[in-house]
Amino acid sequence: MKDLVIVGVGGHGRELLQCVVAINACEPRWNVLGFVDDNTTLRHVGDLPVLGTTAWLQDRNCNVVVAIGAPATRKRVVTAIEVMGISSFATLIHPSAQIGGAVAVGEGSMICAGAVLTTDIAVGKHVIVNTATVVSHDCHLADFTTLAPRVCLCGAVRVEEGSDLGAACTLLPSVRVGAWSIVGAGATVIANVAANETVVGAPARTICIRAAGWQDNNDK
Repeated sequence: MKDLVIVGVGGHGRELLQCVVAINACEPRWNVLGFVDDNTTLRHVGDLPVLGTTAWLQDRNCNVVVAIGAPATRKRVVTAIEVMGISSFATLIHPSAQIGGAVAVGEGSMICAGAVLTTDIAVGKHVIVNTATVVSHDCHLADFTTLAPRVCLCGAVRVEEGSDLGAACTLLPSVRVGAWSIVGAGATVIANVAANETVVGAPARTICIRAAGWQDNNDK
């Protein structure tokens, strides 16, 4: 079994632990040492210790997974960990997920329970595909994207870096979602979404366009 540390003690970190438990129930693969988090006073999460801040990872020979839902924060934490020389990021796929042929999943990404990825799909690095999400044929998910529970991507959708797709939103075929954009929960996206744009509703409409680089200082 390989040693694994989960970065983040929030809800997604705890859900990810359950994913690891499910994986190990099928085939023992991961020895979870505990959690690290820069913003907590917790000493334990369930039966596992909070080992310290991310600085604890310095010079450690272990696999890491960054379980932080906000794409901008996740990217900053991954970058900081890489500066420490850590390069072993675990890719975790829940055993109940349905993964078809010609589906590539990048390092550090998480495919959660009940997700369906059909065929000819590219999932980048440090992507979250949450519970019961459907990703159809020929979709592309760039690095650091987050798909909340029950997102539905129809065929040939392209989601660019750091985009955050809210729960139960639907993207129609061949839609392109620009980098660091936000799609509101329950939205129906029928046309391309520009980079740094926030859309909501059915059909989706623009409510906000942020300046390029906004994600470097703000996770919302």
